[in-house]
Amino acid sequence: MYIKSLQIALVTLVVVTAGSRASAQHPAMPAGMTHEEHLAQMKKDAEMKQRGAQAMGFDQDTTTHHFRLTETGGGIEVSTTAVGDTAGRDQIRAHLKEIAAEFAKGNFEKPFMTHAEVPPGVETMKRLAARIRYAFKPTARGGVVRIATDEAAARAAVHEFLRYQITAHATGDPLGVQK
Repeated sequence: MYIKSLQIALVTLVVVTAGSRASAQHPAMPAGMTHEEHLAQMKKDAEMKQRGAQAMGFDQDTTTHHFRLTETGGGIEVSTTAVGDTAGRDQIRAHLKEIAAEFAKGNFEKPFMTHAEVPPGVETMKRLAARIRYAFKPTARGGVVRIATDEAAARAAVHEFLRYQITAHATGDPLGVQK
């Protein structure tokens, strides 16, 4: 009886360990996606994170991005995932201050570097740069860039840009305007 119990315990341990190791290899495959498509998506995501780290100056795996659409435009918020990560917080703040200034001048090089393509909405945001306001504000773990405009075409472009970011970074943020 003791041997049988030991065998069952050993088999259970092997199955549980193998299952946990398999799940640690990569995220679960989304429904409707083939294994090959999933591997390609994971490769694309890893490449974007690497380019993002170079463009933004901080590790993408130790931060959280949020992109919000508002009635006047929206916001880009980045924070460290660790409460005491002051070095990461300071890198985020430097990056967000820089992009607020660059975006105001119509310079969207950092998003291009991160995504290896020009995000939707950027061309209109460049053309209407004088009608869009960008304001950096520090937060406890990073910061936020508030984007505002009174111009309907500029606001539509900002929303298009932010929706792209939400999807590309898989943030889970709402794709609609939040009040």
